Amino acid sequence: MHVPDGFIDAPTSAVAGVVAAGAVAVSLRGARRELGGTSRASEAERGGERTAPLAGLVAAFIFAVQMLNFPVAAGTSGHLLGGALAAILVGPYTGVLCVSVVLLMQGILFADGGLTALGVNITDMAIVTTVVAYALFRGLVKVLPRTRRSVTVASFVAALVSVPAAALAFTFLYWIGGTTDVAIGKVATAMIGVHVLIGIGEAAITALTVGAVIAVRPDLVHGARGLRQRLKLRVDGELVDAPDTSDSEPAVLAPAAARSRRGLWITGLATSLVLAGFVSFYASADPDGLEKVAADQGIDRKTEEHASADSPLADYGVEDITDARLSGGLAGVIGVGVTVVAGSAVFWAVRRRRTDDTSPADTDVSA
Repeated sequence: MHVPDGFIDAPTSAVAGVVAAGAVAVSLRGARRELGGTSRASEAERGGERTAPLAGLVAAFIFAVQMLNFPVAAGTSGHLLGGALAAILVGPYTGVLCVSVVLLMQGILFADGGLTALGVNITDMAIVTTVVAYALFRGLVKVLPRTRRSVTVASFVAALVSVPAAALAFTFLYWIGGTTDVAIGKVATAMIGVHVLIGIGEAAITALTVGAVIAVRPDLVHGARGLRQRLKLRVDGELVDAPDTSDSEPAVLAPAAARSRRGLWITGLATSLVLAGFVSFYASADPDGLEKVAADQGIDRKTEEHASADSPLADYGVEDITDARLSGGLAGVIGVGVTVVAGSAVFWAVRRRRTDDTSPADTDVSA
């Protein structure tokens, strides 16, 4: 659902850019709480300290999975948006930043999603999906039993709804500032219809990923904090009961948790590299939902050439490499690497800023 330049007029794009900038600023402040960073943290902040390394990985994973277009109807494909997945794994504020980092990397390096439309894309794909998904997810987990299965079910439903919500948001923006004269009712019907189908794929990917992480490290999943089941850590290939973190000092869990977290991070990065570098070659070549609707309804008549069209990585291929499999694979690997580095740098900086901003009054001096 990457909106290219020319779909939405300049004034509307500018307003969307202001909204996106404001949301990113708010998310930076909120992410400081989600990522923790104090030296003697509360239990919630300890969870945040474990979240910081995961956040960069989540951004890289979203980048990789977005390369995997899956067929949803005749001549139409879809791909992960990622807002629901990011919000549930690392928190809504950090989730907005994760997807925003991905969109920025895609726009600058791969000419995917217009640069003047970056504010539109962040508003639509990062903010709307994250807010809608997390609000629905929190509502569901409040009424469902606090179990791992319930978190997975809530993830599925939240992700499913977030995609047509983003389609509806695009339709609203197009109604305000569309550059072609197309009946808005036709656009809405086509966009929501195809994106409900795409939402099923989004929901499956989100639920499977959240469930996989919960099975190994439920304490790393922002939306799973407070589960009734006893936390288990994978140590030397075996699952063992972890001490009750509410009564234990962080040092009690440090050795096992550090090894388990490192293994999860390495596994996640390796999976992202394989998906982007190899599996992406087999992704559907059909246009995604927005591209298909735009072509069918005539929305794309005023599409402008991307400002980064001459990038050596434009269209997810490496310039001057003629072998399509090798070119696309290298581009995917580069994209994952750049995204994980950029994302990790942002989240560590946010976490460090949280540490630096801790006032003496926040420090426990009772000892």
